[in-house]
Amino acid sequence: MSPAKPAVSKSAAKPSAKSGKLAAPAAAKAPAAALPVITDRSPRLIGTVESDRRDKTRTVVIGYSARHPKYGKYIRRRTVLHVHDESNDSRTGDRVEIAECRPISKTKSWMLVRVVERGAGALPTLEGA
Repeated sequence: MSPAKPAVSKSAAKPSAKSGKLAAPAAAKAPAAALPVITDRSPRLIGTVESDRRDKTRTVVIGYSARHPKYGKYIRRRTVLHVHDESNDSRTGDRVEIAECRPISKTKSWMLVRVVERGAGALPTLEGA
């Protein structure tokens, strides 16, 4: 009488053809990524929404003045940031508060906290009229 072989399911780990290492079973896939958490200690800035053309993404401009190192004249500078807006609340021209978070994509690592002030470009449109 020969010893019985243990039952192996099809979803069990199998060695990969390229590396020879064991691959994870198909049933053990990671769940969809949750939104990043914004803590009270996260750096926050206030800026103006420059573009709202993309879904859930805004381009926010942070304007500031910097002194020229040689001549001393103050020069207007700006920082352009890509911000995640989950509910598409903000519109072009709005002043918004943003907070730094973990990277959401290659260029997005800021999230919209709140709309501070509605801009002139954020007038509601009449649909069906």
